[in-house]
Amino acid sequence: MSLRYALLGLLAHRSASGYDLMGTFRSSLAHVWPATQSQVYGELTRLTNAGLLTVGEQGPRGRREYAITEAGRAELDGWLTDETARTPQRSTLLLHAFFLGLAEPARARRYLSRQAELADGRMARLRELEGSVDWDGGPLSTHGRLALEYGLRLAAMQRDWATWAATQIAAAPAEA
Repeated sequence: MSLRYALLGLLAHRSASGYDLMGTFRSSLAHVWPATQSQVYGELTRLTNAGLLTVGEQGPRGRREYAITEAGRAELDGWLTDETARTPQRSTLLLHAFFLGLAEPARARRYLSRQAELADGRMARLRELEGSVDWDGGPLSTHGRLALEYGLRLAAMQRDWATWAATQIAAAPAEA
């Protein structure tokens, strides 16, 4: 469902072709909400059929430009300001952590050490992205920075937690 709002949000800033939207997903949104080409184009069709987008005539390169409608803006606004929305949180990492006691302690520690390394890698990629973006001060720039900072802080917390968890397993008494 969030892909719907990602597309509405992008199109609220400016009209774009599916190709252009895919470029935005690859360069920035993939860090928060990855989507494949078939998912994006399928959702654009659904949004158009629902009257939330309009689609222009096919251009010279076969591209069609999508624009948000007033109904699309209203739906986006409702989603943005819905204080009661509750999305179930799923975490493969936490599910693993819950059952790591079933693995040998050395393997569990290696798994957690690897998770810390992966979090470091995510932070490095986000820092690289941070340095490559032209932060022009516009609304997408400001809020993009907010999302980027969240990603950096989350990765740092995941790294610190995984390191801590590995030490907890190392210090735990062996089961008989």
